[in-house]
Amino acid sequence: MKKFRWQLLILFLTGLVVGILLILEKRGGIGQLGNPQPVSGGVYTEALIGNLSRLNPLLDSKNQPDKDVDRLIYSGLVKFDSRGMPEPDLAESVRPSQDGVIYNVTLKDNLTWHDGKPLTTADFEFTIELMQNGDGYVSNDLVSFWKEIKTVVLDDKNMQFILPEPFAPFQDYLAFGVLPKHILGGLTMKEIADSEFNLQPVGSGPFEFSELTVDNDVITGLTLKAFDNYSGNGPYLKEIHFRYYNDAESAYQAYEDQYVQGISQIPDSLLPTVLANDKLSIYTGRLPQISMVFFNLNDNGVSFFQDVRIRKALLMGLNRQKLVNEIFNGQAIVANSVIFPDNWAYLTTLQPVDYNLDQAALLLKEAGYVITGDENPIREKDGTALQFVLSYPDDDLHKRIAEFIQSNWKELSVDVILQPVPADIFISDKLEPRAFQAALVDLNFNSTPDPDPYPFWDSGQAASGQNYSQWNNRLASDSIEEARVTPIFSERERLYHNFQAIFADEMPSLPLYYPVYNYAVDSVIQGVSLGPLMDTSDRFATITQWYMTARRTQTTETPNP
Repeated sequence: MKKFRWQLLILFLTGLVVGILLILEKRGGIGQLGNPQPVSGGVYTEALIGNLSRLNPLLDSKNQPDKDVDRLIYSGLVKFDSRGMPEPDLAESVRPSQDGVIYNVTLKDNLTWHDGKPLTTADFEFTIELMQNGDGYVSNDLVSFWKEIKTVVLDDKNMQFILPEPFAPFQDYLAFGVLPKHILGGLTMKEIADSEFNLQPVGSGPFEFSELTVDNDVITGLTLKAFDNYSGNGPYLKEIHFRYYNDAESAYQAYEDQYVQGISQIPDSLLPTVLANDKLSIYTGRLPQISMVFFNLNDNGVSFFQDVRIRKALLMGLNRQKLVNEIFNGQAIVANSVIFPDNWAYLTTLQPVDYNLDQAALLLKEAGYVITGDENPIREKDGTALQFVLSYPDDDLHKRIAEFIQSNWKELSVDVILQPVPADIFISDKLEPRAFQAALVDLNFNSTPDPDPYPFWDSGQAASGQNYSQWNNRLASDSIEEARVTPIFSERERLYHNFQAIFADEMPSLPLYYPVYNYAVDSVIQGVSLGPLMDTSDRFATITQWYMTARRTQTTETPNP
């Protein structure tokens, strides 16, 4: 029996533990570990690519690192969710009138600036006046827009915006970062641009400015700390440090050297290296851009573009997924609509147009274009060759895309002549005067969450607006014109669905791809999420949910009676 004592001991201890558990269960439950709960504290350090210029939301449009930091320091009346729907920020509510001309705004209670001073409607009125004056620091389009808006302050919490006519995308313009009147009041935009305020900003966002890091009179970084009186749910992180680097490679080396925990942008060239690092988490979001091939539908020299069969054949004859894979290393999304696929207005029932060379050839044949010639076959109809010029911005990326398109369409015996145009005059010399046959165009909808397709596709914009293709479809125009003036989202959604169905049926221009953005954060930082972006600073949309440490709460599982 001596050699079996340890087995008997185990049996005894096992029985004892089971007995205790049964007693605990009878007495009301067994303690269990619940889900991890974030704990306040911790410091996050991110590498920004570029340099600090001015930490001021009215002056940051041309410097992305400033916009990134300003996203944390400043707040607006509204912000937007991942579907592009407006939701309150500093505003408690934004209520359009039934006719869509007046927007009634009520601020949240007890709003304060980072310096403890009260934030009121007077600060918004002041900031809007700055935008109306501009002084060369605010874009002409924004100045013109706000000059047409009447701002009426009713009291410290309530104000009205009176529009000259209904304009449903108006809330896009209410996300501007508000500036403190008690600090900047009485100064012109030029004086504000030269002010020390831009290096010691005071805002109302989730983080407040703490200090700059300076090395040999050069700003190399800055520190933000959590704002205790933030109007929303306060952040778990107590501090955020930013360090500035000239390029992504230097930023990645800083991560390797443990100076930073995140890198603001991962270019395609660095992506394989970052993916191989199992300590870094990669977050990918769709950028607010779409690249397309525009057809000049009003050029008699290429009248075949007016035949929808030709346009659809050219789309079917274009291997867009291969384009994304080969040119962008998979870092783009094949486009299916001119409204982004994750937007509230997107028509989810749209059928993708797949690459189908045989079906494309059949459509061209149905349109009357047959292949002629042996050595250099080309499609012709009544002596007219299916031949046209594709203009593109003269840079390496667009050249590769244009050559890819040319090669694809050559498989259909369509002759495409490539025409590089200096990028700085591409719009003024080609698109605006409609001096093109086909054009490779990038549309950027940065900071405009509303999907409003009016500028590029309404028939009223064909002659002198941005409807460069000069598409003239009355039903499509009616839909987007009506959607522009009704403040009811469900009705706007229906109208935009109509527009997309018509666009897919007509295919006046060819959607190619949506580019994406990659961002890297050390896996020690939890709670990070990245949805579709309207600006790359949107990576901080969920910053108040980020955390470094968590505890598991003790829960009690109560037995069923």
